[in-house]
Amino acid sequence: MKKLINKPEDFVRESLEGMASAHSDLIKVHYDPAFVYRADAPIKDKVAIISGGGSGHEPMHAGFVGMGMLDAACPGEIFTSPTPDQMLEATKCVDGGAGIIYIVKNYSGDVMNFEMATELARSEGIRVLNILIDDDVAVKDSLYTQGRRGVGTTVLAEKICGAAAQQGYNLQQVADLCRRVNLNGRSMGLALTSCTVPAKGTPTFELGDGEIEMGIGIHGEPGRKRQVLKSADEMTEILMRSLLEDTAYSRILREWDEDKGEWVDMELIDPPLLPGSSVLAFVNSMGGTPLSELYLVYRKLAEICEQQGLQIVRNLIGPYITSLDMFGCSITLLKLDDEMIKLWDAPVKTPSLRWGI
Repeated sequence: MKKLINKPEDFVRESLEGMASAHSDLIKVHYDPAFVYRADAPIKDKVAIISGGGSGHEPMHAGFVGMGMLDAACPGEIFTSPTPDQMLEATKCVDGGAGIIYIVKNYSGDVMNFEMATELARSEGIRVLNILIDDDVAVKDSLYTQGRRGVGTTVLAEKICGAAAQQGYNLQQVADLCRRVNLNGRSMGLALTSCTVPAKGTPTFELGDGEIEMGIGIHGEPGRKRQVLKSADEMTEILMRSLLEDTAYSRILREWDEDKGEWVDMELIDPPLLPGSSVLAFVNSMGGTPLSELYLVYRKLAEICEQQGLQIVRNLIGPYITSLDMFGCSITLLKLDDEMIKLWDAPVKTPSLRWGI
């Protein structure tokens, strides 16, 4: 293993220290427990949006804290869920009195700990709504989930819902919007190599020469199948076919029912991507794949969208939800409406995403 690290056990804290120093105008970092928050938090009468997860996926989530996006992010250790006390302290720090939205990737540890944090916050009189992201079409259930994993749509939901909160949407409006973004998003990725966790020092899994893992998870968990490496066009076609063929998928999402005062399962059906749909096309690097290769993928993606009658009206290309140093990519297609487009275009200023300022 060759990495720019000191001690593996200090990796997350020292990375946060560097981030705080580099972006002191935008963010502050609380270290015990660890969370990143907006430098101007709390903002009175604004819905606050918080997300989090294991470290190793940077810039998600800490890199998206700032104006027009997240109010706080809770980083766990590498690929390890943050703890309820982290989320509770972050919640109290950024609570401006209008309520809190937790955006939660559908991984068992994240779901459990965010649910606990929701209950703790409510016991202290803070209104919290917990919204799951479960957009990965690769597998219905995995080693880490019940139901689909939460991946690329998470970044898009944080931007769109962050803009809505910045513009004064109330708690229920932001929650309904977040559910709509999730239901209209589909993602799938592939790995060309494993990643290397600093504390372990060896690859998480082994791929033979000329092998790829199709449908990989962001922690290196298995996907649909291991197969022979093909050309960029062929691999893009496989990913796109999986996204376009995923129709009318029933999702069971566990959410807090405020009237009943308990967790309930909600069955939702996501709408298919039909000809004439406007979409946001997100081509993401898993950490090691360079931008030049992502543009090859986008080139073929755009060609397929045109053939299928899908209009790409916005795009995002780059390393935004990574798996440390893994070589590979993911594609996310988000079906957009006029409201989502306006919110996507709204100003944002964070360490890792900014425009319109």
